[in-house]
Order: sequence, then structure tokens, then C-alpha cells
Amino acid sequence: VIKCKAAVAWEAGKPLSIEEVEVAPPKAHEVRIKIVATAVCHTDAYTLSGADPEGCFPVILGHEGAGIVESVGEGVTKVKKGDTVIPLYIPQCGECKFCQNPKTNLCQKIRITQGKGVMPDGTSRFTCKGKQIYHFMGTSTFSEYTVVADISVAKIDAAAPLDKVCLLGCGISTGYGAAVNTAKVEPGSTCAVFGLGGVGLAVIMGCKIAGASRIIGIDINKDKYAKAKEFGATECISPQESKKSIQEVLVEMTDGGVDYSFECIGNVGVMRAALEACHKGWGVSVIVGVAAAGQEISTRPFQLVTGRTWKGTAFGGWKSVDSVPKLVTEYMSKKIKVDEFVTHTLPFDKINEAFELMHSGK
Repeated sequence: VIKCKAAVAWEAGKPLSIEEVEVAPPKAHEVRIKIVATAVCHTDAYTLSGADPEGCFPVILGHEGAGIVESVGEGVTKVKKGDTVIPLYIPQCGECKFCQNPKTNLCQKIRITQGKGVMPDGTSRFTCKGKQIYHFMGTSTFSEYTVVADISVAKIDAAAPLDKVCLLGCGISTGYGAAVNTAKVEPGSTCAVFGLGGVGLAVIMGCKIAGASRIIGIDINKDKYAKAKEFGATECISPQESKKSIQEVLVEMTDGGVDYSFECIGNVGVMRAALEACHKGWGVSVIVGVAAAGQEISTRPFQLVTGRTWKGTAFGGWKSVDSVPKLVTEYMSKKIKVDEFVTHTLPFDKINEAFELMHSGK
């Protein structure tokens, strides 16, 4: 058993608490990882807020991390002690019907136990003050050591800077893949990206790499426009600037609508606007943001009858074990940006400040 520091969420709506936790050794087909760096994501904040129907407390959150394998359980063959790895919230077992289908990346092998906050055998590897602590998204990167299933880990280039590539565990991969895998943006196309946070910037990057000729960034926070343009946005607009709806503005700006739109916020009203900003006949809108539990999307069916397509994406459509090492290689060879997404680097005990910075749009 390893004793280490972790940020524990004891209950919903309260700040995280830095505690000493015990991390049990890995069982069969499990891997214990020393986490070197982790990022914070809106999904962690969503669960912490209490709005997540799958949220269990007390829990160790975190799902964008990178580290070094400390030890492996019986039967683990893909990684060994000392390997550099990224934990994966969408695993890839290679055996289930989802893994065997090229149309999806949603491995279902451990989905039920992962959703319940436990390891595949139904138990937790974390304890604190004599209490069992739940796992989160199969990763729990807000701990100096964590245990994950062996299908939930990708071995990456040992030379990669872990304080940067941890972002490939969720946000950057999700946005970039939404553009290149889910939408399959084509050269010369016009794109609209709603929400210019980390995921939105990654979508812009993907659209640019795919050869889009016009990329319109949309956000009510104008402080985000300069960064969006660095990533490839050709122009940025605010929905608050016009009396008309944002979809009407975009349809006028683009002679009938955009070829591809992306919703990167998790707001069902914006999801509708993104679809309706698409061009009749061929426009494709991709939902990337995660809306709160129980919310529903709506539009007039005629929007779809007249040739628009509404799609969704999880982790950018990447089959995780296969793709994450390749994304790290693309970053190392400067094909994709990663460093530019990092705005602040904080010590672990300032994790609550990181959430405050995220909520304030900084």
C-alpha cells in the first residue's frame, strides 16, 4: 500500500480537500501509476457540482493526467514498471463489439463499474481516514498515485513532457478529433465553433489542419478572441452583439450557413443554434459539449429534412489505446499544438485555485 497526497471531494458543492490517502496495489489486469501532472476539466467541475447523476462521493476526481507506471498486477502485458503513460477515461479492450466496430470508439467492457466509481471487480483501491473513496471516470488523476484497468492506459513516448501531454487525455484530443474524425472537415469549408475554451480551441486547430478556409469563433467572452485567432479562427463574434439570433447572423455572414458547426459548451440552446447555423442540404453540426442531466435538445424536424446532419462525439472519436500515442507523436513532431493550451501551472495543493481560474474563463 502506498500513502500519498490526493485531492478528495468529500461531498458535492464543496472545495476539494488535500488529504493523505492509501492506494492499494494493483490486482489482476490493473496498473498503478505515479501521476506526474494533471489538468482540470469542466467535466470534473460538473461532477463536483452535484449535477452529475453518476456522481458518487467521497471521490478522487481527475481524468486528464500523465505519469509513470509504478507497478502492474497479474496478467498485465501491454505496459510495465517505468513506462510513460496516459490514463484513459474511454478504454479500448479490443474485444467488445464496440472495439471491433470501426464506427465507434466507445469501448463498453468496464462501463458499468466505471460509472459506479469502482474498479472492474467492484471494489475501490483508495481509502482515506478509514473510508472507501470512489474512483472517477476510471482514472482519478487528482492523486499522486492511482490505479486503473490495464485497458485504460496508453503507453506513450518517454521523451514527452508530461505537464503538457496530460491534456491529450481529454480536452485537446476531444476537440481535434471532433473536427477531423467526427465531422471530417474538408479543405475549403466554412466552420463555426461555439465556445472558445480549451475544447473549442482544439476544434479550431482541427478545422485549420483539415484545410477549412473560414473558421468563425463564437463566445460571449471577447477576451478569448485573440487566442482563438492564434489557433486559426479567421474571425470571432459574440451572440450578444446583434438583435438577431446567432444562427441568423451566421446564415447571413456565410451565404446560407456554415458547412460544419461545433457546440463546445454543453448548452442545449446553443446546440440548437449550432445546428440551425448550418447550410441547407449538407451542413453538419457536432455536439461536443456535455449538457447537464435530464436536459433535452430541440429543433424543427424540417431542419433535418432539408439536409442537415446532427452528430455527437466522445473523446473526438479516437480509439484510445491506439490513438493517444499517435497524438503524442503528432505533438512531438509539431503537427498539433499542446503547449499553447496551458495558461497556468500550479502546485498540487492549489488545485482549488485551478478550478476558480477555469470558472472565470482564464
